[in-house]
Amino acid sequence: MTVPSVRIRSINDAAVRNEGEYVLYWMVAFRRTRYNFALQRAAEEAARLGKPLLVLEALRAGYRWASDRLHRFAIDGMADNARACADAGVAYHAYLEPEHGDAKTLLADFSAPACLVVTDDFPAFFIPRMLESAGGHLDVKLECVDANGLLPMRSTERVFSRAVDFRRYLQKSLLPHLEEVPVEEPLETSGLRKDFSTPKALLDAWPKVDNELLEGRRGLDDFAIDHSVPPSRIKGGAQEAGRRWKAFVEERLDRYHEGRNDPDDEVSSGLSPHLHWGHISTHELFADLVRREDWKPSATAGRANGKREGWWGFSSGVEAFLDELVTWRELGFNMASHRAD
Repeated sequence: MTVPSVRIRSINDAAVRNEGEYVLYWMVAFRRTRYNFALQRAAEEAARLGKPLLVLEALRAGYRWASDRLHRFAIDGMADNARACADAGVAYHAYLEPEHGDAKTLLADFSAPACLVVTDDFPAFFIPRMLESAGGHLDVKLECVDANGLLPMRSTERVFSRAVDFRRYLQKSLLPHLEEVPVEEPLETSGLRKDFSTPKALLDAWPKVDNELLEGRRGLDDFAIDHSVPPSRIKGGAQEAGRRWKAFVEERLDRYHEGRNDPDDEVSSGLSPHLHWGHISTHELFADLVRREDWKPSATAGRANGKREGWWGFSSGVEAFLDELVTWRELGFNMASHRAD
């Protein structure tokens, strides 16, 4: 299945350059290689154009609260992405900005030889401003793709201020979008060329993160971030996110509806940081729940009453978890994507 058009947005009016060397996927929010509509779009366009795919994942030094803790969590994800791309034979370039401002021309340099640049449509933090600025400076087409949640952010223009109203809207409108699922492994896209690596000129100008740093065998002293906040015991990355998800499903999900509001009963998934950094996808979690309970859309109650329980037709623990994962989380995406404030 190709990426639904409602999830694709052009940032500028520049054209696709068919004579370019590669399609660039600029990974900024969906920092994963599985169940990722944005990576899927880049891979599909690369295959259509007969060009290789280059994945660029960078991390700024000057974002708010930049510290050893947040950097290390993101770098754990880079390590997983580097392995996944290497296994798939796809070019991947991880870059860490030493000091704020050092990477000012990074995107321009990587975009100059590109046919097309595809990136992530994330509606919060500094990312919307960064994308609009980038689109105004690039002379190649820049697309952003929504891989945030089950409901495409721009499938409605309405802004919901109450969860009950948004839940009622989901119950009326979500089912058709559940048929539009991202592919599990977009790096396995048919026809995608695998005979490419980062051009030497770009490697020389923008050195890749070395394996010692990716694997945590070297610290972050060389980077201009807050070193007073040390790395967390919580490891980042898609592999750790998958491990946490498996443990949650096997050990705590069945009693999530009873214990999630009890601070003495540790039944939460622990996936918030991994979802926030894009290391795991709502689509992947939902697909796993569908398989686990052999769920079909026909199981839904059919009435859009806005109630927290009973509409999905899942078990009680799963229904309570989906209300947090889908209703409350995507209510935030709805507001952030439609309101400038």
